[in-house]
Amino acid sequence: MKVIVSAFSSLYTDQRIEKVCETLHKNGYEVLLIGNDWGGAGAMHRPYKFLRIKHFSSSLKTAYAEFNWKLYKELKKNADKNTILLANDLDALLPNTLISKKLNIPLLFDSHEIFTEMPAIQGKFSQKIWRFLEQKLVPNIKYMMTESYSYAEWFADQYGVNPVVVRNIPRRISEPFDIPKNNPKILLYQGIINQSRGISQAILATKHLDNVIFKIAGDGPKRAEYEALVKKEGLENKVEFLGKLIPTELRKLTKTADVALSIEENGGVSYLYSLPNKVSDCIQARVPLVLINFPEMMRVYNEFKVGEIVENHDPLNLAEKIKTVIEKGREFYQPELERAAQELCWEKEEPKILALFRQVVEENF
Repeated sequence: MKVIVSAFSSLYTDQRIEKVCETLHKNGYEVLLIGNDWGGAGAMHRPYKFLRIKHFSSSLKTAYAEFNWKLYKELKKNADKNTILLANDLDALLPNTLISKKLNIPLLFDSHEIFTEMPAIQGKFSQKIWRFLEQKLVPNIKYMMTESYSYAEWFADQYGVNPVVVRNIPRRISEPFDIPKNNPKILLYQGIINQSRGISQAILATKHLDNVIFKIAGDGPKRAEYEALVKKEGLENKVEFLGKLIPTELRKLTKTADVALSIEENGGVSYLYSLPNKVSDCIQARVPLVLINFPEMMRVYNEFKVGEIVENHDPLNLAEKIKTVIEKGREFYQPELERAAQELCWEKEEPKILALFRQVVEENF
């Protein structure tokens, strides 16, 4: 059975799509992955076929339109009657829906976030366009996955759909490793450098932290602004921007941290209801976290005390929580991190994906 997986993504740093495709490939599905070169097209090696649509657009607004048109043509060229379509997020859903109807083949929608509630489009005209598409397309979706229980509840309330929750969490890391004796201690943020991530407040928190270096691994539209903030505050010796790292290099870095951050701001329900990838990445690396008290992070914390909870983004308050983790030390949190690592792993999510695809096959072929 062929599965065509598509996403507005340069693919090589998208760990969820990589894990889903790997799961399908090793279980006998013929996978074709389609992404794009928006934001770069780094060298990539996969055991299944993939292609990246070349962009000529100079702005994100026109890039979305260009991608959707070119994706439609690629789907039309590659799909047949023995194909399952897997659309990742709303920005790839329209061409998949059109081809699904044209060929009468099943479509599965994987919503990594609540796209129309992302802070980057709040209050903009583009939000109205995406919301119109969401309202037209999502209620008709029969097969759907999403990343958190809160997302699933939101989609069910809004559109009457019933998504399967497949959390974006890494494979279990079982091999032992030594906890480094860092001097200075390492505070880590990993992920996109964008608004509503708590990054600027964390930068300011370093003013209240001694013998700590804040490493920011990632890239994004707010990087230049935050680099300017570091310079303005004279914190160049405390904050280091590492840029975007490929997953293997990022995993190596994560293991070195003394404490990591997941302190998103409430820029809309997409952030409020998220379980960021970095939470489970850090759990698998056995690194304690400072977490904001959002529903999905509290869901993890209430079961596994993997760090400390912070209730607001005041830099002094953040600094105190970070100090608490550093003073207790990584060793203190290891028993809870170990328990969490055994449960919050991709091996626990894979059966849900495979069951959903078996259902699609049984009901359509």
